Amino acid sequence: MRVSWLALILLGVTMGLAACATAPAARQPAHAARPAPLPATPAPQALPPPSSPSSAAIDEAPTAAEPALSAQVSIIEEPAPEPDEEEELPTYDVPIILNSSVESHIDYFNVRIRDKFELWLSRSGRYLPLMKEIFKKNNLPEDLVFVSLIESGFNPYAYSRAAAVGPWQFMKGTGRRYGLRINEWIDERRDPVKSTAAAANYLKDLYAMFNSWPLALASYNAGEGRVGRAMAKSKAGDFWDLRSTRYLRPETRNYVPKFMAATIIAKNPEKYGFNLNYHEPLQYDEVVIDRPTDLRLIAKTAGVTYEEVKELNPELRQSVTPLGHDDYRLKLPVGAKAAFEERFAQIPEWEKTVWLKHVVRRGETLASIARKFGTTIATLRDINHLRRSSVRIGGTILVPTGNRAATIEEAATAVTNAALTIEEPLAREAKPLRYRVKRGDTLWNISKRFNTTADQIRKWNGLGTTSDIRAGRRLILYVNAEQS
Repeated sequence: MRVSWLALILLGVTMGLAACATAPAARQPAHAARPAPLPATPAPQALPPPSSPSSAAIDEAPTAAEPALSAQVSIIEEPAPEPDEEEELPTYDVPIILNSSVESHIDYFNVRIRDKFELWLSRSGRYLPLMKEIFKKNNLPEDLVFVSLIESGFNPYAYSRAAAVGPWQFMKGTGRRYGLRINEWIDERRDPVKSTAAAANYLKDLYAMFNSWPLALASYNAGEGRVGRAMAKSKAGDFWDLRSTRYLRPETRNYVPKFMAATIIAKNPEKYGFNLNYHEPLQYDEVVIDRPTDLRLIAKTAGVTYEEVKELNPELRQSVTPLGHDDYRLKLPVGAKAAFEERFAQIPEWEKTVWLKHVVRRGETLASIARKFGTTIATLRDINHLRRSSVRIGGTILVPTGNRAATIEEAATAVTNAALTIEEPLAREAKPLRYRVKRGDTLWNISKRFNTTADQIRKWNGLGTTSDIRAGRRLILYVNAEQS
C-alpha cells in the first residue's frame, strides 16, 4: 500500500514537469518604439525620413485570450508575413537629417498649422515645375525649391514685416543686387520666374562661400555677413555646431530644421495624411509691349479678363506696363498671343496712349518736358489748355507716353488713361480727327455729331467727369472715314 502511494506521487510529479516543459513562454507586453533620431550632424548623403514602427513590433501586440490547450499539445508560432513590396522612400539631393528639432517642426506643420500648410502644398503645384527647371539649369539641387515653401508658401504677393517681398522674400537691396527691377511701376521680386532665377544665383553664391548647404540656407535667412562673423567668433565646424552657440538668432537657428521638416513632408505628403489637390502648373504665352499700355486694353484685345492678365503678371504695381522699360515681355493666357498681336496692331496709336500726371520741377519748360516724354509742345498746349509755353513750378500737366518713354526718375507720380475701352468690332477704318471746340459746344452735342459718346471723348482726351471744355480747345476724335 505504501508502495502504491509512493508510485502515485512520483507519477504526478513527472506529469507536472512534462506540462511545464510544453507550456508556451509568457508574452512580454509589446510597444511600438519611436525611431531614434539621427545624429545632429550634416550628412554627406541624403537620408530618408523616419519609417513607421516595424512589422515585428506590431506582430508582438497582445492578442485575445487563447482557449485552454491540453498539456500534451505543442504551440508553434508562425513568423510574421513578409510585406508584398517594400515601401518606396523619397530621396533628397540636399542633406536632410532627423533630430528632435526637425521632428518638432514636422509636428508644427502637421498639427498646429496643418490647414495653412496644406494650402501651401496645394499651391506648390503651380510653381514647382518651373522653379525646379530653373534650378536644374543652374546645376543646383532641385530640393532647394522648398525654401520658397517656408519663406512664402509659394505666394508671389507675400510681404513680411521686414519688407521682404515675393515667393523668395527678397529684400530690396539683395533683389537689386541680383538683377530684379524694383520701382513704383514694377517689383520683380513678385515675378515667380525672374525671382526664382535670382534666388538660384544667390543660393549658388552662398554655397560657394560656405561649401555647406545648411550654412548657405542659414545665410539665406540671416545674411552671409552675419553667418560668416558667427562662424569666425564661435570657431564652429558646421551649422549644427554653430546652432548650439549664442551667435545666431533663434529664427536662424530654427531655419534649417524648418526647411528640412517642410521638405520631408512635401516629398511624402501622403505619409502625413495630406490629401492634396495641387494647383495647375503655371503656363503662359509672352508678348512684347514696346510702350506703356493699359492692362485693360491688353486684356480686351486678347479676349481675356483683366484679372487673368494681373494674375499672370504679379510684378506690375500699376494697371499699365512699366514706363521706361523698352520691349516689356508680358504674360498672357496660353492661346491668346495670336489674337492679341493681330488685333493690337489694328488699334490707332493714339488710343494706345497712357497719360501721366507730371509735376513740373524747377528748371523745366514745356519744351524740356516735351523732349523727355517724346511729344511736342503743341500737343502739351492743346491737351492742357495752355495759351503760353511757360509752366508753373509745382503745377501738374498731362503728358502722353510713347515709344520714347522717360526714365523712371522723370516719370509722373500717378497714372491716368486717355483710352481704355475698345469698341467692338475694332475700328479698322477709324482715324484721328482734331476738332476745335466752338462757342456753345458741349461734349454731348459733339458726341452726337460724330456718332460717339461723351464718355468716349473724355477717355480719348484724358478728361475727368467734371472737366469743362472751352472754345478754342482741340479735341481728338476717332471717326469713320465717311464722317470726316
